[in-house]
Amino acid sequence: MMATNVATGLEIEGEHHIRPVSWDEWITLQIRPQDNAVRTVRGPIRVPTVIVAVNYAKVPKKRPKLCARAIRERDGNRCQYTGRVLRPDEGSMDHILPRSRGGKNAWENLVWAGKEVNARKGNRLPHEAGLKLLSVPRSPKELPASATIRNAHGIPEWNLFVKE
Repeated sequence: MMATNVATGLEIEGEHHIRPVSWDEWITLQIRPQDNAVRTVRGPIRVPTVIVAVNYAKVPKKRPKLCARAIRERDGNRCQYTGRVLRPDEGSMDHILPRSRGGKNAWENLVWAGKEVNARKGNRLPHEAGLKLLSVPRSPKELPASATIRNAHGIPEWNLFVKE
């Protein structure tokens, strides 16, 4: 991407020295002890830790995919009837309006519930089973795709750009 001028590498030396560098200059940069490098027939080239797209139209927005994990995360691993914090294997998705009664797989109709609570509720509405929802389930807001980026490898330079 840098060689075709689609992206620019950032030379980062501390929080206050961040400089965009073109490919022609990048291949001449000195390789520091903390840098990774690739070997080429012309010699080693420093691997950039951060690159920036030269042109982009818009950062796409993304809504999480509707699945059990997303429902569990939205509900904070908490049973939406009892408030108890659950391990992933202790809970399951519950349809507020059961599928047998026309309930859909939708953010607003799904909650995370303890397996024993879900089994007790069965194909009834919460109030028919003596249960009450702690909060009204909602569809998560769309977030920029960049909001899902994490520094999983602990690259120090990324901490300047990625929120944890």
